[in-house]
Amino acid sequence: MAEDVIERFVSKYETLSGRAHLADSEEAAAEAVLSVVHEAGGNRLAAAELPDALMQALERRCAVVGVDLSKPPYDGSALPGAIDAAHVGVSWAEFAVAEAGALVEFATNDATRLVSTLPRIHLGIVRAEEIQESLMDAGPRIRAFMAAQPENATVTFISGPSRTADIEMRLTLGVHGPEMAHAVILGRQNTN
Repeated sequence: MAEDVIERFVSKYETLSGRAHLADSEEAAAEAVLSVVHEAGGNRLAAAELPDALMQALERRCAVVGVDLSKPPYDGSALPGAIDAAHVGVSWAEFAVAEAGALVEFATNDATRLVSTLPRIHLGIVRAEEIQESLMDAGPRIRAFMAAQPENATVTFISGPSRTADIEMRLTLGVHGPEMAHAVILGRQNTN
Protein backbone atom coordinates (compact mmCIF):
# COMPACT_ATOMS: atom_id res chain seq x y z
CA MET A 1 0.00 0.00 0.00
CA ALA A 2 1.47 3.29 -1.04
CA GLU A 3 1.87 5.63 1.89
CA ASP A 4 0.60 8.53 -0.22
CA VAL A 5 -2.83 6.87 -0.64
CA ILE A 6 -3.14 6.65 3.15
CA GLU A 7 -2.03 10.26 3.50
CA ARG A 8 -4.59 11.37 0.88
CA PHE A 9 -7.36 9.51 2.71
CA VAL A 10 -6.37 11.04 6.06
CA SER A 11 -6.13 14.54 4.58
CA LYS A 12 -9.51 14.34 2.85
CA TYR A 13 -11.24 12.70 5.85
CA GLU A 14 -9.95 15.42 8.14
CA THR A 15 -11.06 18.22 5.77
CA LEU A 16 -14.55 16.73 6.19
CA SER A 17 -14.32 17.24 9.99
CA GLY A 18 -13.31 13.66 10.79
CA ARG A 19 -10.30 12.63 12.88
CA ALA A 20 -7.96 9.87 11.75
CA HIS A 21 -5.87 7.61 13.98
CA LEU A 22 -3.15 5.14 13.00
CA ALA A 23 -2.80 1.76 14.71
CA ASP A 24 -0.24 -0.95 14.03
CA SER A 25 -2.17 -3.76 15.79
CA GLU A 26 -5.61 -4.76 17.03
CA GLU A 27 -4.53 -3.81 20.56
CA ALA A 28 -3.50 -0.33 19.39
CA ALA A 29 -6.82 0.01 17.54
CA ALA A 30 -8.72 -0.97 20.71
CA GLU A 31 -6.68 1.60 22.62
CA ALA A 32 -7.61 4.28 20.05
CA VAL A 33 -11.29 3.37 20.44
CA LEU A 34 -11.11 3.67 24.22
CA SER A 35 -9.24 6.96 23.91
CA VAL A 36 -12.19 8.34 21.93
CA VAL A 37 -14.64 7.00 24.55
CA HIS A 38 -12.55 8.63 27.28
CA GLU A 39 -12.34 11.97 25.42
CA ALA A 40 -16.14 11.91 25.10
CA GLY A 41 -16.48 11.40 28.84
CA GLY A 42 -18.45 8.24 28.20
CA ASN A 43 -18.47 4.68 29.46
CA ARG A 44 -20.76 2.91 26.96
CA LEU A 45 -19.59 1.53 23.64
CA ALA A 46 -21.62 -0.26 20.96
CA ALA A 47 -19.79 -2.46 18.46
CA ALA A 48 -20.94 -3.82 15.13
CA GLU A 49 -19.56 -7.04 13.72
CA LEU A 50 -15.78 -6.67 13.97
CA PRO A 51 -13.05 -9.19 13.07
CA ASP A 52 -12.51 -11.67 15.92
CA ALA A 53 -9.02 -10.49 16.93
CA LEU A 54 -10.18 -6.88 17.05
CA MET A 55 -13.33 -7.71 19.05
CA GLN A 56 -11.27 -9.72 21.54
CA ALA A 57 -8.77 -6.88 21.99
CA LEU A 58 -11.64 -4.45 22.51
CA GLU A 59 -13.32 -6.75 25.05
CA ARG A 60 -10.08 -7.07 27.02
CA ARG A 61 -9.46 -3.32 27.11
CA CYS A 62 -13.09 -2.50 28.01
CA ALA A 63 -12.94 -4.96 30.92
CA VAL A 64 -9.74 -3.35 32.22
CA VAL A 65 -10.99 0.24 32.08
CA GLY A 66 -14.63 -0.42 33.02
CA VAL A 67 -16.33 0.51 29.76
CA ASP A 68 -19.68 -1.20 29.07
CA LEU A 69 -19.44 -2.93 25.67
CA SER A 70 -22.58 -3.90 23.74
CA LYS A 71 -21.88 -6.25 20.84
CA PRO A 72 -23.61 -8.59 18.40
CA PRO A 73 -25.79 -10.45 18.36
CA TYR A 74 -28.20 -7.72 19.41
CA ASP A 75 -31.63 -8.68 20.64
CA GLY A 76 -34.00 -7.26 18.04
CA SER A 77 -36.54 -6.32 20.70
CA ALA A 78 -33.91 -4.12 22.40
CA LEU A 79 -33.14 -2.15 19.23
CA PRO A 80 -32.59 0.70 18.71
CA GLY A 81 -32.34 1.57 22.42
CA ALA A 82 -29.37 -0.72 23.17
CA ILE A 83 -27.28 1.08 20.57
CA ASP A 84 -28.71 4.56 21.04
CA ALA A 85 -27.60 4.50 24.70
CA ALA A 86 -23.94 4.14 23.68
CA HIS A 87 -21.63 7.14 23.76
CA VAL A 88 -19.56 5.75 20.86
CA GLY A 89 -20.38 3.29 18.08
CA VAL A 90 -17.55 1.35 16.44
CA SER A 91 -17.95 -0.44 13.11
CA TRP A 92 -15.83 -2.17 10.50
CA ALA A 93 -15.25 -0.63 7.09
CA GLU A 94 -14.71 -3.05 4.24
CA PHE A 95 -12.53 -0.45 2.58
CA ALA A 96 -12.02 3.29 2.25
CA VAL A 97 -11.78 5.66 -0.71
CA ALA A 98 -8.96 8.19 -0.56
CA GLU A 99 -10.34 10.70 -3.07
CA ALA A 100 -13.65 10.91 -1.17
CA GLY A 101 -12.25 10.62 2.35
CA ALA A 102 -14.90 7.97 2.95
CA LEU A 103 -15.08 4.72 4.86
CA VAL A 104 -17.26 2.17 3.07
CA GLU A 105 -19.41 -0.01 5.31
CA PHE A 106 -21.26 -3.09 4.08
CA ALA A 107 -24.25 -4.17 6.15
CA THR A 108 -26.82 -6.92 5.92
CA ASN A 109 -28.59 -6.19 9.19
CA ASP A 110 -30.04 -3.16 10.93
CA ALA A 111 -27.80 -3.42 14.00
CA THR A 112 -24.64 -2.76 11.98
CA ARG A 113 -26.20 0.31 10.40
CA LEU A 114 -27.48 1.57 13.75
CA VAL A 115 -24.02 1.31 15.34
CA SER A 116 -22.61 3.71 12.75
CA THR A 117 -25.56 6.12 12.77
CA LEU A 118 -27.18 6.36 16.23
CA PRO A 119 -24.44 7.12 18.78
CA ARG A 120 -23.24 10.71 19.01
CA ILE A 121 -19.73 9.58 17.99
CA HIS A 122 -18.89 7.03 15.30
CA LEU A 123 -15.53 5.33 14.91
CA GLY A 124 -14.87 3.25 11.79
CA ILE A 125 -11.91 0.91 11.48
CA VAL A 126 -10.32 0.00 8.14
CA ARG A 127 -7.23 -1.97 7.20
CA ALA A 128 -4.51 0.19 5.64
CA GLU A 129 -4.20 -2.10 2.62
CA GLU A 130 -7.94 -1.68 1.95
CA ILE A 131 -7.73 2.02 1.14
CA GLN A 132 -8.69 2.43 -2.52
CA GLU A 133 -7.48 5.34 -4.62
CA SER A 134 -10.76 6.36 -6.26
CA LEU A 135 -14.47 5.80 -6.47
CA MET A 136 -13.88 3.95 -9.75
CA ASP A 137 -11.77 1.42 -7.81
CA ALA A 138 -14.67 0.92 -5.37
CA GLY A 139 -17.23 -0.03 -8.02
CA PRO A 140 -16.31 -3.70 -8.56
CA ARG A 141 -16.30 -4.45 -4.82
CA ILE A 142 -19.68 -2.82 -4.33
CA ARG A 143 -21.19 -4.69 -7.29
CA ALA A 144 -19.82 -8.01 -5.98
CA PHE A 145 -21.27 -7.38 -2.50
CA MET A 146 -24.67 -6.41 -3.87
CA ALA A 147 -24.74 -9.46 -6.18
CA ALA A 148 -23.88 -11.79 -3.26
CA GLN A 149 -26.51 -10.17 -0.99
CA PRO A 150 -29.60 -9.62 -3.14
CA GLU A 151 -31.76 -8.76 -0.11
CA ASN A 152 -31.24 -6.39 2.80
CA ALA A 153 -27.81 -5.22 1.63
CA THR A 154 -26.69 -1.69 2.39
CA VAL A 155 -23.53 0.14 1.34
CA THR A 156 -22.80 3.29 3.33
CA PHE A 157 -20.12 5.86 2.55
CA ILE A 158 -19.08 7.53 5.81
CA SER A 159 -17.10 10.70 5.24
CA GLY A 160 -16.92 12.44 8.58
CA PRO A 161 -19.77 13.48 10.84
CA SER A 162 -23.35 13.95 9.69
CA ARG A 163 -23.81 17.36 8.15
CA THR A 164 -26.60 19.51 6.84
CA ALA A 165 -26.98 23.15 5.85
CA ASP A 166 -29.95 25.47 6.05
CA ILE A 167 -31.16 27.74 3.29
CA GLU A 168 -28.52 30.30 4.27
CA MET A 169 -25.88 27.56 3.87
CA ARG A 170 -24.89 27.48 7.55
CA LEU A 171 -23.33 24.07 8.13
CA THR A 172 -24.49 22.08 11.15
CA LEU A 173 -22.91 18.80 12.24
CA GLY A 174 -24.74 15.91 13.89
CA VAL A 175 -28.33 16.63 12.92
CA HIS A 176 -29.10 13.34 11.15
CA GLY A 177 -26.37 11.13 12.59
CA PRO A 178 -23.11 11.28 14.55
CA GLU A 179 -21.77 14.74 15.29
CA MET A 180 -18.20 13.45 15.57
CA ALA A 181 -16.47 10.85 13.41
CA HIS A 182 -13.18 9.02 13.73
CA ALA A 183 -11.36 6.58 11.46
CA VAL A 184 -8.74 4.13 12.69
CA ILE A 185 -6.37 2.87 10.01
CA LEU A 186 -5.28 -0.56 11.14
CA GLY A 187 -1.85 -1.74 10.06
CA ARG A 188 -0.08 1.62 10.11
CA GLN A 189 2.18 2.79 12.87
CA ASN A 190 1.49 6.16 14.40
CA THR A 191 4.55 8.30 13.77
CA ASN A 192 3.24 11.41 15.55
